[in-house]
Amino acid sequence: MMNTPKVVSVFDLVSRGDFLFYLYQMNFTTLIGLFAATCTTISFIPQVVQILKTKDTKGISLLMYIVFTLGIACWLVYGILLNDIPIIIANAITLLLASLILIFKIRYR
Repeated sequence: MMNTPKVVSVFDLVSRGDFLFYLYQMNFTTLIGLFAATCTTISFIPQVVQILKTKDTKGISLLMYIVFTLGIACWLVYGILLNDIPIIIANAITLLLASLILIFKIRYR
């Protein structure tokens, strides 16, 4: 009889306070994923700031941002289903930022 490891979700780790321990034990691959996720996620911040300052969204395609935001939402669900922290964190934040840009695009037309 084999012992199968118990699958623990990210949400269980956070609620139990074990999230920091999880981060401490991450492997190199996960760290690369987190670094890549950080770079791609923060790349949206200058666009949000620019739109807030200028209220100008003429150079942004509405259809592109609708499709992109839908894709990010799907990536977030995928990350949750896989219980993959880099995918969950990056796509939750990116979804927030992309949604802001989409809202601004619709509002400032």
